[in-house]
Amino acid sequence: MMLGKMGVAGSGSDVFDRPTGVAIGKNGDIFVADGHQPNTTGNARVMKFTKDGNFIKQWGRKGPAPGDFDEPHDIFIGGSEQRVYVADRKNARIQVFDQDGNFILEWKQFGKPNSVFVSRDDTIYVGSAFRNPGANKLDELRGITVGSAKDGKLIAFIPDPSDLNQVEWGTSASGIAVDAEGSIFAADVGTHGLRKYVKVK
Repeated sequence: MMLGKMGVAGSGSDVFDRPTGVAIGKNGDIFVADGHQPNTTGNARVMKFTKDGNFIKQWGRKGPAPGDFDEPHDIFIGGSEQRVYVADRKNARIQVFDQDGNFILEWKQFGKPNSVFVSRDDTIYVGSAFRNPGANKLDELRGITVGSAKDGKLIAFIPDPSDLNQVEWGTSASGIAVDAEGSIFAADVGTHGLRKYVKVK
């Protein structure tokens, strides 16, 4: 099965323009974050399909309002309530929805997010960057922010290794996942490699 049309960018229900992430619901529904910048159509949305690839709905457009996006960079379905978490990068927030696309809340304390993962115990992991107004892009504090997906409380921060400073802006962790034992895996756009952190027992 293929969603979209190879080599064709668009804003219709059967095409994408620089999609950035895919998440799967427990019933097999497919959710796609669409709209990496720059793109030719101005897409900034989440699209939902059945497990067979039939279009169901979409939500969001480019903008700062709740439910809208400015470069939705990653999407994940998880936690005890199986909510939809979107790393709304240029709006510097995580947005949370139910699987019908209804806006629940937003969190701005996780910085500028590139990636998001929520474990079964409602721990949220965000590949993020923090920058003071007016600071140089290379002066950003970059790394993985860990918090609670129940109340948004920040728990820990794991800084990016110093050898990843060649990334122009944002954290190098453009993808993130956590296994059942608590090990964290970060897909590094800076080094084109994979990082692993093991949970200390």
